Amino acid sequence: MAHQLGIVGSGAIARGLARAAAEHHEVFVWARSEQSAERAAEKVAGASVVMDLVALAGCDIVVEAVAEDSEIKCDIHRRLGELLPPETIVATTTSSLSVAELAHASGRADRFAALHVFNPVEKMKLVELSFPDEATAETKLALHRLCERLEKIAVEVPDAAGFVVNKLLFPYLFDAVRLLERNGIDAKGIDTCMKLGAGHPMGPLALLDFVGLDVAVAIGESIGADVPARLRELIAEGKLGRKAGEGFYSYG
Repeated sequence: MAHQLGIVGSGAIARGLARAAAEHHEVFVWARSEQSAERAAEKVAGASVVMDLVALAGCDIVVEAVAEDSEIKCDIHRRLGELLPPETIVATTTSSLSVAELAHASGRADRFAALHVFNPVEKMKLVELSFPDEATAETKLALHRLCERLEKIAVEVPDAAGFVVNKLLFPYLFDAVRLLERNGIDAKGIDTCMKLGAGHPMGPLALLDFVGLDVAVAIGESIGADVPARLRELIAEGKLGRKAGEGFYSYG
């Protein structure tokens, strides 16, 4: 019998996860609005796009991938906790919010996990898995097997804001912004140095544009990093990075 995977959300991470899972699962993607549903249907082949959370009731695992906002995520998990059968495992794609808090909002902390995938989901091999104290061995095994079916490498990490990757990555990205401000070197110069000198596939400023400057600031604040003023200035100007057509670079 095919595994059924529910995905709550229709943004880039949700769509990428749906595409990665479609080969091995029957996938249901929940979208909040008709416009979001139409966009998801256009960009995700092999998944059913729905607008009613009840449509996820038959899924073995449901992964929440909505905005990185505690109030929004807790509300979704409370709703899922009421709608889904008791045996359904629920996960969140958060990397910056408390896994324990979201687990308790779901009402099923024993069947809960953080499943932090990376964008673009189809290409990035790592998944950071984090479990609340109440998570059972069966829950952990089910999430590890899901990662295997997605052809990802799972690493269990503590329930701490930023987990491992973002906790180490974003201070480095912010240091690149401060270097840009202090030394007068341009974004391309910094990025070229880090690509060719450190073997990084993408320079720090291009990576910030890819992540989204607003998202980067939210992550930085959640992990207690010192956010450069230049990032806030660019956000105020509507320059959010690649998705807005301009950030440290122009995209057109």
